[in-house]
Amino acid sequence: MIAIIDYGMGNLHSVSKAVERLGCETVVTSDPAVILSAEGAILPGVGAFGDAMINLRDTGLDAVVKEYAASGKPLLGICLGMQLLFTESEEHGVHRGLDLLPGRVVRFQGDFKVPHMGWNELSFKQESPLFKDVDAGHVYFVHSFHALPERKEDLLAVTDYNGPVTAIVGRGSLFGMQFHPEKSSDLGMALLKRFVELAS
Repeated sequence: MIAIIDYGMGNLHSVSKAVERLGCETVVTSDPAVILSAEGAILPGVGAFGDAMINLRDTGLDAVVKEYAASGKPLLGICLGMQLLFTESEEHGVHRGLDLLPGRVVRFQGDFKVPHMGWNELSFKQESPLFKDVDAGHVYFVHSFHALPERKEDLLAVTDYNGPVTAIVGRGSLFGMQFHPEKSSDLGMALLKRFVELAS
């Protein structure tokens, strides 16, 4: 079973339906016991970083997510959920994140369209169990802020949007995708399938 962590912000329904299409049981939940007993967990997210962290702290789910990550079972952050894995974000002021991966989340700077919205090609930077039997291709992004991992080895894939942009991060069984795999056609579903397989 995959737990979709409900902290009041996120694309819960579409993520849950995408995982169910892969033949895996899901539960959308904010219950710590249910989350911690799941074989895999997904932290989705849509909205502002600071609001998300307030919700996580107020519900105690920040500690639950950290405990889950420490268990070594597969955990996946999607979009804002990926950004929350990092140390801090500068979105609407500086806000402390979950600090599971060292790094900062910053706004795109430059004379180009923000938010970054649309289909962009992934470039895998290093091997990962997430990429087994998966070919690089295009996935769907919608974001105004992007992550700057401190550790080069945590950066698994990038895309190009007026320069390299963090697309997939990971360390051990902890993963994050800046794009929406549930909206990213065959490649997105292939990556979600690999995550589900790692959790089974």
